[in-house]
Amino acid sequence: MNWENTPCTAFEGSHCIASGALKDVALRAKTAVDRGASLVSPSPVLVFDDATSEVIELDWRGTPEAFAARFHQLAQSKAAVPAPDQASVSDSGSNALPEADAPRGPGRPKLGVVAREVTLLPRHWEWLGSQPGGASVALRKLVEVARRSSEVKDRVRQASAVGYKFMSTMAGHEPGFEEASRALFAGDQAGFEALIGEWPVDIQAHLKKILADAFWA
Repeated sequence: MNWENTPCTAFEGSHCIASGALKDVALRAKTAVDRGASLVSPSPVLVFDDATSEVIELDWRGTPEAFAARFHQLAQSKAAVPAPDQASVSDSGSNALPEADAPRGPGRPKLGVVAREVTLLPRHWEWLGSQPGGASVALRKLVEVARRSSEVKDRVRQASAVGYKFMSTMAGHEPGFEEASRALFAGDQAGFEALIGEWPVDIQAHLKKILADAFWA
């Protein structure tokens, strides 16, 4: 996904002013920043990445046209940065899994696997080598089993961390913050929603959106 299309949400103080692709939300947020410049005590304008709750730092200076041009240049520079090369990993004393680079025989499907190096003890390699299909097949099966068994817990943990980060930034001063945090990590949805019930409505709504996976386990 292009950086400028990052799903995000902008807040002016405790009020949600825009949600959607960053390229659109940023312009709405710029309008709020300019509007607040004429006030004695303007509310802070923050843009959050919906997937991580990280605050997206933008340079609000200048006219809307100057801001839009600078934003476009930044988006282009981010798009031009090549993705890290993850095709190979070197680790001294490790053994490479050979199957990814082996020529495919007639009818052998292209699996899209990537050659990496894995460090294991000799007894591990001995056991893997004795499995049907060899070490690579055995490792793929083990990883798939582990991935499926932890998938829900991983989603819960990730969603909880993202929600807590947003809470810390936007609601750390709200009543019941500590108790709500404990309820969140304990998986107590009813308790959590009761504790945030007096918080600003838009903060509650955003929390419920980004915490959709947090109470599954």
